[in-house]
Amino acid sequence: MRTALRTAIATALVAGVAITAPALAAGAAFAADGPVATATAQAKPTAGTEAADSADAKDESAQEDGVFVRNQILPNGATARIVKLGDTHYRAEILKQGQRVGTLEADGHPVAGNDDGTFLVLFETGLTSTWQGNYLPGARPGVYELADGTRVELTLKLGSYDLRTVEKNGEGRVLVHLKGTRQVAVLGKAVLVVEPDGGFAAYINGGMRQAAPKLVEKPAPAPAPAPTPGPVVTLGECTVQQVIPSVFAQLTVTLTNDLEKGPKAVLNDEAGKPIVVLDRDHAADLGQGLTIKGANTTTPKLGQRTQGGDTPYAWTAFPKLPKGCEKDTATPTPAPSTTTPAPAGNTGTTTDNGQTSVIPKGGVAAGAELSAEGDSTALIAAGAGAASLAAAGLGFVVLRRRSGARG
Repeated sequence: MRTALRTAIATALVAGVAITAPALAAGAAFAADGPVATATAQAKPTAGTEAADSADAKDESAQEDGVFVRNQILPNGATARIVKLGDTHYRAEILKQGQRVGTLEADGHPVAGNDDGTFLVLFETGLTSTWQGNYLPGARPGVYELADGTRVELTLKLGSYDLRTVEKNGEGRVLVHLKGTRQVAVLGKAVLVVEPDGGFAAYINGGMRQAAPKLVEKPAPAPAPAPTPGPVVTLGECTVQQVIPSVFAQLTVTLTNDLEKGPKAVLNDEAGKPIVVLDRDHAADLGQGLTIKGANTTTPKLGQRTQGGDTPYAWTAFPKLPKGCEKDTATPTPAPSTTTPAPAGNTGTTTDNGQTSVIPKGGVAAGAELSAEGDSTALIAAGAGAASLAAAGLGFVVLRRRSGARG
């Protein structure tokens, strides 16, 4: 229609016909409805061409301001006036109560605005996505699940956030690399906006369910299996060895049981280098929480603990000696007890000329008094000499007999 108007103008100019005001007004109104053709007539200027020049000036002004595409009402009641500036260049002017409060310009890539939780994403194609909410402020690094089940990972490295896809091989594709400004990413039907502080929002185009990205808590790692003792190795006829875990992480203890030398426990570091050695002569190291119980037997045990005080030990038996080596040589067999025979003739009684006296067993204590029937004198054993004899275990009996010659 504009081309027809220009043709009419040119024809009129050639024919010398003046253009009326109503005809120009019709052309201006059309220009406001869509793209404007800029073809100009090649004719000699005349007094009647001033109106045509004015129309061309208005057309050029429309090109500088962009081509109006549409008005879009945002969830918070604001209006986005979308204009086209080029094939991949669009602008959105945000208006509230007729006043412009912001501008977005997508030149070759999408841009986003965030007005207190109301988001507008303008794409370089002129399309838009707008929503309210679905926002997680200040998100920490981790894996997040969107409302449609899609998962993305937010990472932080050298102060910069990246948003990546989650792949089975662990090598996610970078969707967004923040450079200090708000960034937009598209993954399937999801539109993502990442803020400089790591927070981000998500909108699922056409989705019935909308929600903010949700952090996927990583399951707690399964506890490592408890270390198990190694096999028992025979080193000699009556010598065995076994490596067991230490109560200290990543350390081990080598237990050796030898019939002749006794038990030996060696605490080793991660590289197998000895730290502490216990044996029959040095059976405890309280600093390392180690002790050997029964070090003088063939069935010793190793006690381990990580703390002192009343903390109980964890006991582990040394490897059992081979069959035939069980005899406990560390405990000596007692020798038979020998008895001292009584002195010859010391039967407890003596006979002298038909008289019999009872002799007490053992020595006579100091102060003891012995007498015999018909004896006029009693012997009292006293003094240091008698005590010494008594202590020596010697019988001390003196009988003074009455003389048969006395009257």
